[in-house]
Amino acid sequence: MKVIVCGAGQVGFHIARQLAAENNDVVVIDQSQDLVRKVTDMIDVSGVTGFASRPDVLAEAGARDADMLIAVTYSDEVNMIACQVGHSVFSIPRKIARVRAQAYLEPRWADMFQRNHMPIDVIISPEIEVAKSVLRRLSSPGAFESTPFLDGRVRMIGTQLDADCPLLQTPLRQLTELFPDVNAKVVAFERNGRLYTPTGDDQLLEKDNVFIVATEDYVARTLALFGHKEEVARRIIIAGGGNVGLSVAQELEKQERRIKVKLIERDRTRAEFVAEQLDRTIVLNGDALDAGLLAEANVTEAEILVALTDDDKTNLLAGVLAKQEGTLSAMALINNQNLMRMVSPLGLDAFINPRATTVSSILRHVRRGRIRALHSVRDGAAEVIEAQVLATSSLAGAPLASVDLPAGVMVGAVLSGDKVRVPDGRDVLKDGDRVVIFALRNAVSDVEKLFRVSVDYF
Repeated sequence: MKVIVCGAGQVGFHIARQLAAENNDVVVIDQSQDLVRKVTDMIDVSGVTGFASRPDVLAEAGARDADMLIAVTYSDEVNMIACQVGHSVFSIPRKIARVRAQAYLEPRWADMFQRNHMPIDVIISPEIEVAKSVLRRLSSPGAFESTPFLDGRVRMIGTQLDADCPLLQTPLRQLTELFPDVNAKVVAFERNGRLYTPTGDDQLLEKDNVFIVATEDYVARTLALFGHKEEVARRIIIAGGGNVGLSVAQELEKQERRIKVKLIERDRTRAEFVAEQLDRTIVLNGDALDAGLLAEANVTEAEILVALTDDDKTNLLAGVLAKQEGTLSAMALINNQNLMRMVSPLGLDAFINPRATTVSSILRHVRRGRIRALHSVRDGAAEVIEAQVLATSSLAGAPLASVDLPAGVMVGAVLSGDKVRVPDGRDVLKDGDRVVIFALRNAVSDVEKLFRVSVDYF
């Protein structure tokens, strides 16, 4: 597949790296010659310097025979025009654009993106995706990852093991014997910065990050078994009233359970605007690093502070200050990859990576065929993929224990008809089943071969 990636920033770079690793023909366009040189030096892609919205630049990038265009520059307008030119001039079959400005995404303007107007097949809004990610984390306290699959019936959660975890140094094969009624499966663990798919003899250690696939009704119990018994927060402080903070507050107000939300916004005009959009949320105008303002927000009684300002350092420090003042947990929005490693040493409980969230959203639409959902783990070190099995697939008709699964691949859950199950080696998949698969990066191409004949989702 030939793909043109418009934009060589963090999102564009990681998408290009992922696609190039899967032997796609990738061309990256950016107006910065330095960024283009950096991308082409680090990964096996071609590069073109120029504005991605210009026909001559797209032509130089090979748009006439491109299968897909992914526009993720810093300009919404360039992204949209690039898709328009890609369609009108070069007939590129599939076009994906990142659009940040919420004004473009209001329902009343939805017709603008129809095929006969501005033909964009998929629009990705980073702010909406980040807000969804924050809400998922809030619904699974104790988890640093929480992603739904199989129409919300299954969730992939990631959690860190503390010293009081009762399952430390227990061979994983014994978990089923000890807890036969828990519909959950460990599909990977991270130790010293490296991801592994486990065997039955593997034992988990303190500070391991564990990735678990569990049915939705067993998520809370699963987290409890792994040492996390935190209750879902009912008193929340949001630092930052930008589009993400406002979206999170609006969604929390819609939930049936009564949640007390206080939102801190530094800019007075923005704070007044946010207050007008919310019904029950208390909006405070001031700096989230002001201890006096945090006291006014009753930070000592809050169960979590979610720092969502546009400044990474403010988010980190607001989380640290809130925990020092007595907040049970803190979550921060972090864009700078170098600052992400500071989250744990500073005592924060979780962070949101907007780039990884956006990349996952885009890759979900890049995969072709029978893919239903996708989540990128640890900057593309692995993927969690939901796909559909057809009768001719090598996965169908035989016990999983006898299927030659590639190294680094685990089947985490199966939806067969209306029933969800966490499979073991005796399970037999059949035509129409939907599966959730965890695959390490170096196994993705092997998964492609496994599914090539019948479940061609690449």
